[in-house]
Amino acid sequence: LQAELIDIQDWVIREKKKVVILFEGRDAAGKGGAIRRITAHINPRHFRIVALPKPSSEEVGLWYFQRYVNRLPKAGEMVFFDRSWYNRAVVEPVNGFCTQEEYERFLGQVNEFERMLLESNMFLIKLYFSISKEEQALRFKEIQASRLKKWKITPVDLRAQELWDDYTAYKERMFAVSDTSIAPWKIIAADRKTDARIEALEYIISRLPYTPLV
Repeated sequence: LQAELIDIQDWVIREKKKVVILFEGRDAAGKGGAIRRITAHINPRHFRIVALPKPSSEEVGLWYFQRYVNRLPKAGEMVFFDRSWYNRAVVEPVNGFCTQEEYERFLGQVNEFERMLLESNMFLIKLYFSISKEEQALRFKEIQASRLKKWKITPVDLRAQELWDDYTAYKERMFAVSDTSIAPWKIIAADRKTDARIEALEYIISRLPYTPLV
């Protein structure tokens, strides 16, 4: 599958395609690890991984989608978002980082925003890594016990188990609103990391109509 993704990247570069892949899911769901495995062997000059910090003071005053628009791919490039504009669908409202008005405005705009991306000859693939509450708790313990990984734990992570049901409610509304025929969600069962990475890679390949060179 990784070799096939190299062929796909060759096609993206050759045909000047633009590919956006979103990785969403709860904290510790394995999004970052999946991105690292998926991109392990492709040409680093023709893809980017985007994992944005909280908005700067300048970005707070912009149209919500603007900071993501600024990171979209140019022709011949693939961009992997480790969390995306869907922060406003789940993480922000659960943790009080946006107002209810801002949340509702996002839901009213997101499908039109994605339609515009698709009409701009962009491929959009949306992946959601789904883990159980028990698996998330185990992964948090592992991360906190590791000198190499403990930096990953944030104050938001520490409240994830407590707010599990709130995350679930917002996640379900996100799917109800934004799982459209032109930009569907693919839910990946992610309790087993290797299986999740393979399924994600298979799905990415299935969504890109590439033609390899003979």
